[in-house]
Amino acid sequence: MRLTFLGGAETVTGSRYLLETDTTRVLIDCGLFQGYKWLRRRNWQPIALGIDAVDGIVLTHAHLDHSGYVPVLYKHGCRAKVWTHPATAALCSVLWPDSGRIQEEDAKYLKKHQMSRHDNPEPLYDEETAKKALRLLQPVEFEQRFSIGDIEFELRPAGHILGAASVIAEHAGKRIGFSGDVGRPDDTLMYPPKPLPELDCLLLESTYGDRRHAQTDPFNDLADVVNDTAKAGGVVLIPSFAVGRAQLIQHMLVRLMDAGRIPRLPIYLDSPMAIRVSDMYADFHTQHKLNAQDCQQMEARITYTHSIEDSKQIANQAGPHIIIAGSGMATGGRILHHFKHWLRDHRSTVLFTGHQAGGTRGAKMLQGGERIKLHGEWVDVRAKVRNLDGLSGHADYQELTDWLQGSALKAGTMIQLVHGEPDALEALRDHLSQHTQYVVDIPDHMSILRI
Repeated sequence: MRLTFLGGAETVTGSRYLLETDTTRVLIDCGLFQGYKWLRRRNWQPIALGIDAVDGIVLTHAHLDHSGYVPVLYKHGCRAKVWTHPATAALCSVLWPDSGRIQEEDAKYLKKHQMSRHDNPEPLYDEETAKKALRLLQPVEFEQRFSIGDIEFELRPAGHILGAASVIAEHAGKRIGFSGDVGRPDDTLMYPPKPLPELDCLLLESTYGDRRHAQTDPFNDLADVVNDTAKAGGVVLIPSFAVGRAQLIQHMLVRLMDAGRIPRLPIYLDSPMAIRVSDMYADFHTQHKLNAQDCQQMEARITYTHSIEDSKQIANQAGPHIIIAGSGMATGGRILHHFKHWLRDHRSTVLFTGHQAGGTRGAKMLQGGERIKLHGEWVDVRAKVRNLDGLSGHADYQELTDWLQGSALKAGTMIQLVHGEPDALEALRDHLSQHTQYVVDIPDHMSILRI
């Protein structure tokens, strides 16, 4: 088998891996590049190696940096089936059209305000194209074998988010694993990742390859932020990923209020996408730790704002309150409009709850940036900026090591580190080289590996 690293190499986004035999070509993950502008430009480059004509696509999970490039391929004529877990297919039915709609809105805004170097800025793909691309989805359950050409595949539960999987590919007696994003062993929401079988090669994510998760109780930390902000008379702004993180934050806030640990403040989930995803968590409740009653409690206690008008009305809310809105890295979405209203208020708090890729507004704010650009306007950051550790859906370097050593991998197994920032990649390579007997390397972007 021949493997080409089209994305997710030397960076934490844009996961795309082309797997080929003499007769079959399959794309494992098909994600968008995010973060730095130089990375995002790759989304607009000519389609590499004819991947719009592959025999099939297999997705590890629904996050856009793993799935969001599929509508681009569809736009260019790709009609290959996209194999993935049913929960991932359901999530893509929300994420892809929403991504297309946001791109359309951004393009219109740039044109209206003449803020683009192009006379007629266009989206990478629009909402209608994204909806049509959903026809390609082919749901398949965990541990159910399926074939694309002469390669056999199997999905194994990876934790992380609803439907997330590690992909096992087998051909001619050789077996390659693609970890996808690996969840944590003691996640509040998701079950732990299943151990891997024996492999010849594993592509291993490295998002937290240079960090250990904080050992503090995230419930205590969240309570401290809410109580401090409420006491000051401010607003808690929580930029949140619509899948997983928004549902976890809602659950934690409801539990803290029920326990009397934080005041019963108004809570707004201002994200139509996160609202629909919350319904899906109820539909797939056997795939995570929350039961149907937990999901119903969240809906009863939290105000879901669907329309733009409902979102605008939140600005009229007096007194302390909590706003959960997308996007998780503050790269777009409704949270930006709330930032315009509250970032200049020293009483308020912006609370990030997950990894912030380099170059995003979230990363810049956590690094102490005193001003950020919102829709072409520079806005002073006077609100407190906090990061809630311990909620990440990614295993840290020790948890990854424990997962590997609890699997059937033998000494000498080849491990290729992907989906990480340079420092995280190097740190994880050093750690695994010192503490395991695997052969560990870091592939270059567009490099080729033969198995």
